[in-house]
Amino acid sequence: DGRLTFFPGNQTVDLPSINFMKRHGTNFLNAYTNSPICCPSRAAMWSGLFTHLTESWNNFKGLDPDYVTWMDLMEKHGYHAQKFGKLDYTSGHHSVSNRVEAWTRDVDFLLRQEGRPMVKLRGDRKQVRVMEADWRNTDKAVNWINEEAVNLTQPFILYLGLNLPHPYPSPYAGENFGSSTFLTSSYWLEKVNYEAIKIPKWSSLSEMHPVDYYSSYTKNCTGEFTKEEVRNIRAFYYAMCAETDAMLGEIISALQDTGLLGKTIIIFTADHGELAMEHRQFYKMSMYEGSSHVPLLVMGPGVREHQQIPNVVSLVDIYPTMLDIARIPVPQNLSGYSLIPLLRENAESKVSPGGPRPSWVLSEFHGCNVNSSVYMLRTGNWKYIVYSDGSSVPPQLFDLTADPDELTNVAIEFPVIVHSLDKILRSVVNYPKVSSSVQEYNKQQFISWKQSLGHNYSSVIANLRWHQDWLKDQKRYENAIDKWL
Repeated sequence: DGRLTFFPGNQTVDLPSINFMKRHGTNFLNAYTNSPICCPSRAAMWSGLFTHLTESWNNFKGLDPDYVTWMDLMEKHGYHAQKFGKLDYTSGHHSVSNRVEAWTRDVDFLLRQEGRPMVKLRGDRKQVRVMEADWRNTDKAVNWINEEAVNLTQPFILYLGLNLPHPYPSPYAGENFGSSTFLTSSYWLEKVNYEAIKIPKWSSLSEMHPVDYYSSYTKNCTGEFTKEEVRNIRAFYYAMCAETDAMLGEIISALQDTGLLGKTIIIFTADHGELAMEHRQFYKMSMYEGSSHVPLLVMGPGVREHQQIPNVVSLVDIYPTMLDIARIPVPQNLSGYSLIPLLRENAESKVSPGGPRPSWVLSEFHGCNVNSSVYMLRTGNWKYIVYSDGSSVPPQLFDLTADPDELTNVAIEFPVIVHSLDKILRSVVNYPKVSSSVQEYNKQQFISWKQSLGHNYSSVIANLRWHQDWLKDQKRYENAIDKWL
């Protein structure tokens, strides 16, 4: 969650490496993902293109495997390129359940798809390495800096993709289980200031926006939660952020120890945030700040120190920024704009090569746990969220200055603002048309999958992640799908 990298969010947990980057570099206060889920978000970051252009609709439909990323271009221009960890931009390693949930989101039924969010403590206050796979990749990156990077004569680009702070799988939830367990050790939990943890306000179930209600239900969050449960989920999530911060620290230390820190640009960001029980939800897949607002910190030669930038930026800006750093000509067709003019010491005098940066950013979502395509335009103090064709589901408008927790939808009170933001949005994306093509794609994918199963269809679909609800009235749910098809 990007808000953890600046005041007041950073009072809840100690993040020394993030603080180091803030002191010695630039922090973007309003950076957003272009799609709040792993694969589509990464597809935008690696391609520099909005989601409706890459058609990365869900975690199984990302970029074509041969797509030319900014890293490919840098390699072609003489950079030594090295990747470790999670890439996930062509397709994610997710279950059949996840896929079917995304395709059937237009079906008229409500089924719990995720395990109920819970916390779990592992090890004791000596256990530093909880997420072992991430630590192994961090070690590989550190070794590469110490043994390879230090001896290179050409410039290098190193990418380290971490899974944390992502909830862990929850085997208790049955077959095809999702990830709803917030897991850490006492060592990291001690870095969290429990007193500073804010318990989010929730609307009553009957007052929720219809799409929020669907999300909360499918994420198994409509039941009762005590304040203690909510506080713990948030605390464990913050502890997982602290562990991630330590991995960033290892990379910074390795660069420092090898004398490379002074001549290396470091960028820290994320594919999406985590709601951690805000708006009666956990996970991502939402345009609320907890899910769509990401960290973006940059430090290194030529980057202003101790700078905070309020401009709205998004992950598609990474592509042109990387090429700008490497002095490679930036293609004209990109959705993003180089961040270099904002980062440099003499920022005021420069305009990015792609023309002036727009005053808005776009995020969109077309996957599971949300029963509609969603589009978000963020500009000034406004966040405008529109669904599907723009008329069948009510839009949302939040004034983030007056209402940072996004509790009051003011779309009805400000029709002129809604009209002007909608006009901007439609100039960027023909969203009713995109929504309609996603619906068509979902249907075709589901039909192919159904046909591939033959006689096994009924038993396979009944035993996906939603089996606990499905098996109570199997026929009704199958009929709902038939009606939809």
